[in-house]
Amino acid sequence: MEKLRIVFMGTPEFAVGILDTIIKNNYEVVGVITAADKPAGRGQKLKYSAVKEYALANNLTLLQPTNLKDEDFLNELNALNANLQIVVAFRMLPKVVWEMPSLGTFNLHASLLPNYRGAAPINWAIINGETKTGVTTFFIDDKIDTGAMILNSEIAIDENENAGQLHDRLMNLGSTTVVDTLELIQKGDLTTIVQKDNADIKTAYKLNKENCKIDWSKPALEINNLIRGLSPYPAAWCFFTDKSEELTVKIYESKILIEEHNHPIGSVICTKKEMKVTVKDGYIQILQIQFPGKKKMSTAELLNGISFSLDTKAY
Repeated sequence: MEKLRIVFMGTPEFAVGILDTIIKNNYEVVGVITAADKPAGRGQKLKYSAVKEYALANNLTLLQPTNLKDEDFLNELNALNANLQIVVAFRMLPKVVWEMPSLGTFNLHASLLPNYRGAAPINWAIINGETKTGVTTFFIDDKIDTGAMILNSEIAIDENENAGQLHDRLMNLGSTTVVDTLELIQKGDLTTIVQKDNADIKTAYKLNKENCKIDWSKPALEINNLIRGLSPYPAAWCFFTDKSEELTVKIYESKILIEEHNHPIGSVICTKKEMKVTVKDGYIQILQIQFPGKKKMSTAELLNGISFSLDTKAY
């Protein structure tokens, strides 16, 4: 049984939970690779990645390359003498990096591959109305999320769950799946499954302003799924117009009301405590919202201080 010497690569909070579990299961992590510090906020102060914060707090050897093909970085990586690399929510690796360790490099991806390859698998599973998702470990090859699969674990998606809640559950599931994968690799007891492509495979496209915008002409279920799938980050958004003023608003939580009505689609109807937008098969009741320059708040809080005319529209 070969003792594992692991280099871990990751950046966001999702990766921290996995790294923490690896350490707590007494595996030797000889190095951590994470993104370079980036200026953030109004003061443009350098912000550390979540993985860097964890690595510093736990006295782990840390590398932050800006160029993964840089000769100095490759020499430093090689000097760590790792025999296995683990990638969780990092960037695409050049071949010279992923083929370096003798036992290979495996990735944890937050979907049931081959579905939802790409940048935002947790979001798109909810946006597309999936009732189940999961995590997959696979050996990296020269394409994105296409390598031979090692293990996968499945989880049901609750009909009211948002992306943030699912993220946390998948992080826990991913931690267990990574440790199970490490046990198989250490024992040398490994059978991989080649991913088979077909026409029905769904993709986890990168999120942008266009695919986060609410189209109020869609059915209520599709709109509600978009809001759930983008909450709490980056958040679904739309325009509100009232008395010639146009505002960009973010919507974080909603509820479907299936009712017949004769209002134009996109009409914003408010009472003292409730706000709903008309769609073709009923209403989307907005439960949590953010207006420009204001914090995220419940609709009841918002309506306590703001009133809208009968002509208010969402589009």
